[in-house]
Amino acid sequence: MAVNRWLATGNYFTSYRDEQRIFATHLNRLFFFAFLCCLFVWPLLFEVSNKYMLVIDNILIAIVAIIGLNLLTGFAGLISIGHAAFVGVGAYCLASFARVIGDEHILITHAWPVMIILSGLLGAVFGAFVGLPALRLKHLYLAIATLSFQMIFEWTINSMTFFNQGQTISVGRVFWFTGQVMRADHYVFWYYVVLTVIIICWFMASNLLRTRYGRSLIAVRDNDRAADAMGMHPGLTKVYAFALGGFFAGVAGALHAYLYRGVGIESFTLHHSISYLAMAIVGGLGTLNGSFWGPLAIRTLDLQVDNLAEKAGHIFSANLSLATALRPLAFGLVIVLFLMFEPRGIANWWRIVKSYTKLWPFKY
Repeated sequence: MAVNRWLATGNYFTSYRDEQRIFATHLNRLFFFAFLCCLFVWPLLFEVSNKYMLVIDNILIAIVAIIGLNLLTGFAGLISIGHAAFVGVGAYCLASFARVIGDEHILITHAWPVMIILSGLLGAVFGAFVGLPALRLKHLYLAIATLSFQMIFEWTINSMTFFNQGQTISVGRVFWFTGQVMRADHYVFWYYVVLTVIIICWFMASNLLRTRYGRSLIAVRDNDRAADAMGMHPGLTKVYAFALGGFFAGVAGALHAYLYRGVGIESFTLHHSISYLAMAIVGGLGTLNGSFWGPLAIRTLDLQVDNLAEKAGHIFSANLSLATALRPLAFGLVIVLFLMFEPRGIANWWRIVKSYTKLWPFKY
């Protein structure tokens, strides 16, 4: 590495320890923490309605889930069509506690960080269990196995009276140092909580990918036979990848349950699994940056489609449901266009911008 840690002219590492740094230069670290300060400060400076704050919270929760899906599909190469079910496992873990001990119990309202972690651990257990077919299956057959888990999850929730047959199970309001978080501060409070969770998850994933356990995911994705020859166990690595994806999804599910103060099966259907997979593709598979760009792009697209349908409803006949027609049309069109023209996702645009800033004002 260059001697000047503020402005490096190239990545000339002389040790593995230097190569494993998250921030290559002090300038990168400075920009990162300045960006974090902006994320934490802007809600205090600008007043945002609850409607748009809810949209922002949903984007942040989706980012947590997509980090897990990217580790599973992008880095380990395992297609999962049941990621919404893993998110649902985390949400219904919290809902089950609320139903048994009461939604206003101290564990639900005061020990909510513990409940979030517990939901993530349960998601990891289910993820490892669903990943067991990876010991024998791969590619399309493994994707069908995850789809089967999605179908079994939906049938179980809709059939069991313990889960209120898919109807909403309420979750109580949480408490903070200042007391109970009321409705006026609810969405802003969870914005800060989810943002903190994202930062922790990002550091966890970034450091994981720099260890031999993270490198084993990439090795198995690229060539599982070569990875086996180098001493890695492809089957156990795949199960471990499913457990990782399930953990992040379970955390996202618990955050979803607390944000909406309830859990219902309509938020964890096959449609949502396809949406999560689309977010990972649009953002960029195999990149942590893509886990941020994908949810932002897809959620923003949904919001703009709703606004367009509302405006067009004043022009066309009221009997024509434009929102119902435009959403799948725009969703499918975006996926096809990205697969055709930018298969590496929005993260590749970000890589090009960073490369340009490093070279500017020189062309080469």
